[in-house]
Amino acid sequence: MPHPSPKSLSLSALRDWLLQHHGDTLDADRLPAIRSELEELGARTVPGAVVELGCYQGAMALWMRAVLDATGQHDRHIHVYDSFQGLPERGGRDPELFEAGYLRAEPEHVRALHDRWGRTPPAIHRGWFADTLPAQLPETIAFAYLDGDYYDSIHTCLSACVPRMAPGGTLIVDDYADLEANPKAWNGLPGVKAACEDYFDAPSPLEVMFGAGDLAFGRYAAPAGGGR
Repeated sequence: MPHPSPKSLSLSALRDWLLQHHGDTLDADRLPAIRSELEELGARTVPGAVVELGCYQGAMALWMRAVLDATGQHDRHIHVYDSFQGLPERGGRDPELFEAGYLRAEPEHVRALHDRWGRTPPAIHRGWFADTLPAQLPETIAFAYLDGDYYDSIHTCLSACVPRMAPGGTLIVDDYADLEANPKAWNGLPGVKAACEDYFDAPSPLEVMFGAGDLAFGRYAAPAGGGR
């Protein structure tokens, strides 16, 4: 379906378009969950930037920008990080599910998608997480969305992001499947949950989030006093 003029953009119209054209990476559970987190940031005036680790073509980054703008958070910056070489070689704790290079995109895809909808593009950081995150993450993070798929990637992301979380900030780990808490969750990437448990020392403090379908989301809330 054609998309509306950016001047008349509504979140519902953008949601419908994203689900139709980017349904390989977004779904009807992920979008409202992320929207709720970002709306809460504004309501609680949590300081800091929004970061997405593993952005592919930028569909979720666009959704986050639109939600922030709709809630008056125009000055809150978004930073995205991606190798733009697709997935790395899997590690020993990851399944034989995807070939290396799967989900490859280019920074131009991210910029073009935002331009199509009249939105300010995020700051784009190209490279493997281990190379970019230590020096290129914002000093203060209000919200982090970790979509790294594999054990090593998620462990690296947690190690870099958690110490920088603003008090009261939140972090969501995609593909975090706790089947005991949520038997419906998609458990195709078990290395994600294993990385969280190893980083935090099991059991992890992540709260399981639920959706109508097979949502696999783990939510971490930074303590109000800071620290982990």
